[in-house]
Amino acid sequence: MDRIFSIEFFPPKTPEGAVKLRETRKQLAQLGPKFFSVTFGAGGSTRERTLETVTEIQSEGLEAAPHLSCIGSTRENIREVLETYRAHGIRHIVALRGDLPSGMADPGEFRYANELVAFIRQETGDWFEIEVAAYPETHPQARSYADDLGNFRRKVDAGANAAITQYFFNADAYFNFVDDCTELGVAIPIVPGIMPISNYAQLARFSSMCGAEIPRWLAKKLEGYADDTASIRAFGLDFVTGMCDRLLEGGAPGLHFYTLNQAGLTTAIWQRLGL
Repeated sequence: MDRIFSIEFFPPKTPEGAVKLRETRKQLAQLGPKFFSVTFGAGGSTRERTLETVTEIQSEGLEAAPHLSCIGSTRENIREVLETYRAHGIRHIVALRGDLPSGMADPGEFRYANELVAFIRQETGDWFEIEVAAYPETHPQARSYADDLGNFRRKVDAGANAAITQYFFNADAYFNFVDDCTELGVAIPIVPGIMPISNYAQLARFSSMCGAEIPRWLAKKLEGYADDTASIRAFGLDFVTGMCDRLLEGGAPGLHFYTLNQAGLTTAIWQRLGL
């Protein structure tokens, strides 16, 4: 089976950001990823910018997979988005529950990602290849690990083709999760999400929001470099490359890179791995 290597961007907020992202994409396209995914803000807040970014990627002859989050949305609203993507020839989607925007009390007509996946299949049949999210270290809002595993199974049963995990820094958490999914009869590819390390303060902030655990020894090591960004990047590059190597050796079906719209570290890891 071909391995799946993919790259994630967020839609730029400014014209300068759009120019910078084009440059980043040009560099990363040379690596030959299977697809580029583009995130979708809470409650669809970046809907137009996500569409602009994915259509631009498609026009460059590259495969684009927009994220689609359903929380705070209506069926009509999601139907409209799906029709727009189909009209643009987009065949790949990352279907997520998403976060409820602050101040919004009503989750809308969809409460969980499995309901979104089922709706996409009902509306569009097999038109879209559907990726869903997986949480090797458990979704921060899940009641338990077993509950979270059940949620994941429901997304697969609803029609997901593959999954991308939340990033992590403990390969054993991933292998354990995949083993547990296999025992449940889940047979789709579960691709590890990879976050290159460049800025420890930013990484710690992201991780506390999304429930990704930074092992204590790793946090202490990174804290020890203080403001020495060159050392953080160099150590982070060695650590993340080593983890990716172990994941691929252990049978991971590919890697999905969270780039934060930067090309440098992803390119360096990719080249070190000989991909």
